[in-house]
Amino acid sequence: MKTQTERLLVVEDDPGLARQLRWSFDRYELLFAEDREGAITHLRRNEPQVVLLDLGLPPEADGVGEGMNALAEIQRLAPGTKVIVVTGNGDEDNALRAIGMGAYDFYQKPVDTEILGLIIDRAFHIWRLEAQNRALRQDIARPLEGVIATSEPMLRVVRQIEKVAPTNATTLLLGDTGSGKEVMARALHGLSSRAEARFVAINCAAIPEQLLESELFGYEKGAFTGANRQTPGKIELAEGGTLFLDEIGDMPGQLQAKLLRFLQERVIERVGGRQEIPVDVRVICATHRNLRELIDAGDFREDLYYRIAEITILIPSLRERPGDATAMAKVFFERAVTEHQSGLRGLAPETLAAIEAHDWPGNVRELEHRVNRAVIMADGKLLTPEDLGLVAVEDGGEQLELNLRKVRDDAERGALEKSLKAADGNISQAARLLGVSRPAIYDLMRKHHMASDSA
Repeated sequence: MKTQTERLLVVEDDPGLARQLRWSFDRYELLFAEDREGAITHLRRNEPQVVLLDLGLPPEADGVGEGMNALAEIQRLAPGTKVIVVTGNGDEDNALRAIGMGAYDFYQKPVDTEILGLIIDRAFHIWRLEAQNRALRQDIARPLEGVIATSEPMLRVVRQIEKVAPTNATTLLLGDTGSGKEVMARALHGLSSRAEARFVAINCAAIPEQLLESELFGYEKGAFTGANRQTPGKIELAEGGTLFLDEIGDMPGQLQAKLLRFLQERVIERVGGRQEIPVDVRVICATHRNLRELIDAGDFREDLYYRIAEITILIPSLRERPGDATAMAKVFFERAVTEHQSGLRGLAPETLAAIEAHDWPGNVRELEHRVNRAVIMADGKLLTPEDLGLVAVEDGGEQLELNLRKVRDDAERGALEKSLKAADGNISQAARLLGVSRPAIYDLMRKHHMASDSA
C-alpha cells in the first residue's frame, strides 16, 4: 500500500502532448507546467517525487538552454527528485549531458506512453527505496519518535531533550494543552538508558482525588472497601523505567506532600500499608498551568516545585512555531489517508496557506483531529480549507514558497551565523558552541556560501 501521495510533475509546453500524458498517467497526482518558472513553483509547493522535463522549453523554441537551467535548479532545490528528461529524436548528446547533471533517465520523442510509463514507474520505485533508506538513517541518528520539528523554537526543544534524556534528572515540561508534552516525555524516555523498561503515564487531572492516591502508590488488601487484594500503584509499575505525571498542577495538596517524600527518599508506602518499598524510577512531570501563580495562591507546594523542576523545558504553542503546522499537516494527512484508505491525493496549496495562517488554539491535537476528520469527510481529490473548517488566505501559495528543506537550511544557517558571531569568527570556538567538529563547521560554511576569515 502506498504511504505517500505520488506526484508526477510534467513540464511540457505542447498542449496536445500534455493532454495525452494526462490521460495516460492518471494513476499519479499530475501537476503540469509550461515553463521553468511554473515548474519551480510546483516543485516548492507540492514537492513532486518525479519530474518529466521537456528540455525544449520556451522562450527557446529550438534550444535546450532553458530546459537545462530548469534541470539544474530542480537538482539544487530538491536533489532527491527523480528527473526524466525528454529530448528530440536523435538528440543523444543533450540527453547524456542531462544525465551527467544528475537527471535520473531520458526519453526521446515521439512519445510511446507505454514505454515512458515503465520508466516513470521505475523512477517512483527508486524514489520510494531511497526515501525508506533516508527514514531508516534518520531513525538511527535521531530516534525522537513522534516529534515533528522544523522551526527554530522546536529545534531548540529537541536539542534540550537530547541533552537531558541520558540523565536521571527530574524534568518538568511546560506548555499549552495539546502542544505535545507527552510526546516529548516519551522522547525523553526513548533516548534514555531506561528505554527498554516501562513508560507509565498518569493524568493527575483525570482521576478523582479519592482514587488518585491508590492509583499512584497502590494499596494493601483490606485498606478500604473493595480492596480485595494487594495492588501495586503506577509508581511501582514504573520500576526501572519512567513515570510521567501529566497535569501535575492539578494534584491535590495532600498528595503533593506524599509525592515530595517519594522524590526525596525514593521509597513509597502503599495505602493501608506500613512497609517502605524502594523504587528506582525516573520522574517526568508536565502541566499547562502556571505553577508560580499556584504557589502564590497556596495551591501548590514550593518545595515540590523545586523537586520536579530540576530541569524545565518550555514547549512552545503551535502558533509560535512557524512552518511546523504545515509540516505536521502533511504527516497527519498521509497517515490518515493510509488508515482510512482514502482516495485523496494531497493538500491544495491554499490549504497549506490556511493552515499556516490559523492560530490553532488547540495546538497539535486540534490540527491532527481536524486533518483526520477532513480526510474522512472530504469529497474532492485535494483537501481544501473548507474541508478543514479554515478560512482561505488570499495569495496563500506565495506565502508558502519556502518548503521544509528551505526552513531547515535557514535554521541551520542562522545557528551557524550566531555561533561564529559569538566566537568572533574563531572556527574552533564556534565548533565547540555548536557541538560539532572543525571540519563540520567548514562544510556548513561551504554549503551556505559563507567566507572564512579565521582558523
